[in-house]
Amino acid sequence: MVLGDRGYGGVTGLLLGSVATALAAGGECPVVLVRAGSEEPPAADPRPVVVGVDGSPASEAAVAFAFEAASYRGAPLVAVHTWWDMLVNPVLAPLLDWEAVEVDEQQVLAERLAGWAAKFPDVAVERVVTRDRPGSALVDLSAGAQLVVLGSRGRGTAAGLLLGSVSNAVLHNAKCSVAVVRPADGAGA
Repeated sequence: MVLGDRGYGGVTGLLLGSVATALAAGGECPVVLVRAGSEEPPAADPRPVVVGVDGSPASEAAVAFAFEAASYRGAPLVAVHTWWDMLVNPVLAPLLDWEAVEVDEQQVLAERLAGWAAKFPDVAVERVVTRDRPGSALVDLSAGAQLVVLGSRGRGTAAGLLLGSVSNAVLHNAKCSVAVVRPADGAGA
């Protein structure tokens, strides 16, 4: 389902209309919110497709959707995996081997992308692993992207809610179109 990003409701200043928000939160198919000003046709747009990867079933569905979308558009793919150490005791943080943590996180991303390059050899993939809040990293990358793809109902403690915090942050703040994909959605651009 494809929707515009602004509603005509009584709450001005919101980036997303209530219909778009409700469908992104509870839609039974992939929901793509097209940002106002997205005038360039997909075939002529050199910007990448960005996908958030956390390893959850929702993330797997998003990766499938993103590879297909990038292939269809002839665009590169930026696969983003972040981790946030907010729960680490500040006293212990300097003692942690952050380089080892980053190597482990790079391995997580490599495992999630395994096999996709063979299935979509036409898609150039850039891997981004960073210590950041997922929503913040994806919003930052959206400024140079044509599409951000993310899963819904990821790994957070609020996974049972209709729309997770990362999806919510990206939907409301991304600078480009956003696709929200659920595990039952399967792949498809």
